[in-house]
Amino acid sequence: MKEPIAAASLLEALDDEQRAVALAPRGPVCVKAGAGTGKTRAITYRMAYGIATGIFEPRHILAVTFTTRAAHEMTTRMRALEAGKVRARTFHSAALSQLSYFWRAAVGGPRPQLLPHKASLVASVASRLGIEVNKTAVRDMAAEIEWAAVSLLDSHNYVDECAARGHLPPNGVDPERMAALLASYAAAKREANVIDHEDVLTLTCGMLEERLDIAERVRDQYRHFLIDEYQDVSPLQSRLLDLWLGDRDDVCVVGDAAQTIYSFAGASASYLKDFPARFPHATLVELVRDYRSTPQVVALANALVAGDKSSGAVRLKAQRPGGPAVRFCTWSDDEDEAAGIVTQIRELHARGVKLSDIAILFRINAQSQVYESALADAGITYVVHGGARFFDRREIRQAVTALRAASVVTADGDIVEATQAAIETQGWTPEAPTGEGARREKWDNLGALLDLARTHQASNHSLKEFVAELDARIEAQHAPVIDGVTLSTIHAAKGLEWPAVFLAGCEDTMLPFRQADTPAAVAEERRLAYVAVTRAGEHLTISYARARHSGGRRTRKPSRFFRRVWPPESSSATPARQVKKTKRHTFEDPDDAALYDTLKAWRKQVATQVGKPAYIIATDALLEDVAVARPRTLVQLGALRGIGPAKLERLGAPLLALVRGEDPTTQALRAAAAWSQDADLAAPTD
Repeated sequence: MKEPIAAASLLEALDDEQRAVALAPRGPVCVKAGAGTGKTRAITYRMAYGIATGIFEPRHILAVTFTTRAAHEMTTRMRALEAGKVRARTFHSAALSQLSYFWRAAVGGPRPQLLPHKASLVASVASRLGIEVNKTAVRDMAAEIEWAAVSLLDSHNYVDECAARGHLPPNGVDPERMAALLASYAAAKREANVIDHEDVLTLTCGMLEERLDIAERVRDQYRHFLIDEYQDVSPLQSRLLDLWLGDRDDVCVVGDAAQTIYSFAGASASYLKDFPARFPHATLVELVRDYRSTPQVVALANALVAGDKSSGAVRLKAQRPGGPAVRFCTWSDDEDEAAGIVTQIRELHARGVKLSDIAILFRINAQSQVYESALADAGITYVVHGGARFFDRREIRQAVTALRAASVVTADGDIVEATQAAIETQGWTPEAPTGEGARREKWDNLGALLDLARTHQASNHSLKEFVAELDARIEAQHAPVIDGVTLSTIHAAKGLEWPAVFLAGCEDTMLPFRQADTPAAVAEERRLAYVAVTRAGEHLTISYARARHSGGRRTRKPSRFFRRVWPPESSSATPARQVKKTKRHTFEDPDDAALYDTLKAWRKQVATQVGKPAYIIATDALLEDVAVARPRTLVQLGALRGIGPAKLERLGAPLLALVRGEDPTTQALRAAAAWSQDADLAAPTD
């Protein structure tokens, strides 16, 4: 029998901050975890350490995540740490399990059926009320119903709360008519004897509040709670957590206020921010070491949130070695941008970057089409993240059904042989079909199932074990990786990462989105940009197009979130032309002249970012002296004219880095961040 992992070895696998999380297993714990800082590692090792030391029993732990995929990943990691059967579930899954189990005792009779989609019922109710019904309107009204439910609003308090919050219903529907829609929708559900997704949480809360005996049974089962992505908790979810806890405080919450991007859906980062006030004796830990991204990407991420003091974001510290500079591209129109990105993807792929390690991110789904077309024309496989789910596709469902049947006949059968036979019944052939579109997409999906089979056969799994793994993946919607470029909205990309990311369509009116018309909405759009940037591990390209169509008016501007770091359009000129145009000192060495131009371009970026004139940052004379003297230490730099102690502290390290030949944009971000830390010289916010 395999020896269990020793508690001490678990701690040795963590950095100092992650270890602090593991060593605080009891009582309230609040972990502020920046992007890429290993939060999942920290919290899974925390549970494993608590179990290894006898503080926790696996059956008494409930880990709550926001997606079934995250729950599956956490369960898999806990299994690898030999930590027993810890339950990791979403709020909805955990509540549905409890509601179903206790329904007969609490209410009597069978539980109502779960309504899979609201659209048809919302459309029917809205039509009876004389509200305009179309696909967009129904989608928006369904979203408003969900927002009201998770915000603890109903038809009775909806109008007053809208007035108090300055909230307007969608599609020009006035609050009174929306309140009537809420009431009619609730009545229609009762008449049809169905409940929706939000009702599962609401009814579970009601059951735990009204039946103390049931609440005590649930609390006896679950004594230790872990809540991931706590910045995304809604008032309804917070209410349910409070009922699970009762008068106890054994809860660990993990989140990043800088990644709060679901306020429109009822999420509130206030629960994360106010946790220390609610639990004054809580253990507080910040995870700041970014293991995902290069210093170049991290510098841009830090610069993005530096101006948003309301987010309470942690300042990331890059742990990876330096990589390529963040690339900023300006294109003539949307098709030109898509073609340019495809060309850059080809270049990355030729240098050994796998297609599955590349993503194109954008603000809204409508932007996807131009990239789908460009990739298809180039013969590059792609996957639309957030589209039809892998295991919901007809060909995959039927292939899995065939595999289940095969495993019953021969549990130890050849996995690859059985899978190939199953997918051939769906039209798969060893040779890829010509062209693109649905046929190629189907072939790629079936091929991904075959690749998964090869992986499991290499691990000496039986056919029965492979089918069991497929069933677990279906439950968690954990699709296999397809070797293609991922296309995704930024919202759908949260929680994911790729070595190479293209952030496309990054112009004002798109990021921030044109409907972000309040300071709070713009701040959330800034956080959305932060999420997009922090998905990248090594290669990050940010681009926008001046016009929508070829020949259209070139009125677009780069996103205000990146304008301070966007290279000037004249930067495409050759260094020789730049020297001739801007040089005012006669340099004997051409290398000194080139460095001087680099320093001036750097100064311009810093000045733009902090909102100060260029000469305030550094004089021409200082830059000339730096270019000629090439100081290697702060002492040598401080001996030059025009740099006093304050500027030496703020700008010394970036200037020395430029002399060493490091990336100017990265050093501009570094200098701007240092400058902005001085309250008297704080840069204005957007």
